[in-house]
Amino acid sequence: MGYIVLDRFGRPVNSIRVSVTERCNLNCFYCHREGEWHKHRSEMTPEEIRKILEIARSLDIRKVKFTGGEPLIREDMPEIIALAAPLMDRDVSLTTNGTMLSKYAEELKKNGLRRVNISLDTVDREKYTRITGKDELKNVIDGIYAARDAGLYPIKLNMVLLRGINDGDIEDMIRFSAESGTILQIIELEAPVEKEQTEFFQKYHVNPIFIEEHLEKIAEEIRYNELHRRKRFIFNIDGKKAEVEIVRPMHNSIFCKYCTRIRLTSDGKLKPCLLRNDNLVDILTPIRNGADDATLRSLFIEAIMRREPYWK
Repeated sequence: MGYIVLDRFGRPVNSIRVSVTERCNLNCFYCHREGEWHKHRSEMTPEEIRKILEIARSLDIRKVKFTGGEPLIREDMPEIIALAAPLMDRDVSLTTNGTMLSKYAEELKKNGLRRVNISLDTVDREKYTRITGKDELKNVIDGIYAARDAGLYPIKLNMVLLRGINDGDIEDMIRFSAESGTILQIIELEAPVEKEQTEFFQKYHVNPIFIEEHLEKIAEEIRYNELHRRKRFIFNIDGKKAEVEIVRPMHNSIFCKYCTRIRLTSDGKLKPCLLRNDNLVDILTPIRNGADDATLRSLFIEAIMRREPYWK
């Protein structure tokens, strides 16, 4: 039986996001690869990931989301899911760009995957190609329906809002989410403080609070998502339900106040905060050097104690 650990700010940690690779078959121009911002070739083996999740479970961390890069670039991703599922009995999920999901959806579901987030910034083929550098929209849409047919639920679509590119596509995306039976997450472009004044961020960032205020006025129903206390807007479009969430991470103290996650980089470092790279804890090297479980647990606890709200 595990015991839950609180960080120095009284926040429980009950979930872990595991980046299994930095490699990706797309080249989205805004991507920060799960906050890693650096290149390395070292990747954890399935057994090393299982060992880290085993330690996480001993601390009552029962939810895992696998990310990248693009996780499905790894042909052993179904094996990783199968190893994780018995340990993470509360939730095993995956974030993917969806281009290869139709190939793997059934096997992933069979191996214990419960739900999936699919990156989809637009349903306009030309814009999709501009954003990702690849003409893969059809494969992504095929992957969304394959995930639905496999019984993965919920399926969330991650739409990063980009000024001058897809900020006029929200209505089309809501309609597609209704047609496909998915939940649309409209996500604010994110950057650490030191990058806010860059030309890139200033050019593409959109503050979604105005979209949220508009949706509040026109939604048929408003519910609340437990994570980060987010609102979920419910619409009926041609007899089908559409669900929309707005994710506002920038300068959002509520976002940090209710954060229950710790991250693991693809080269095996525990990462207390998405937006920081100066407080990581290496857990993979001790594993490869034969460290015992007590030592590994202490490293996990150290990483948890390094957590602090980025937005205060």
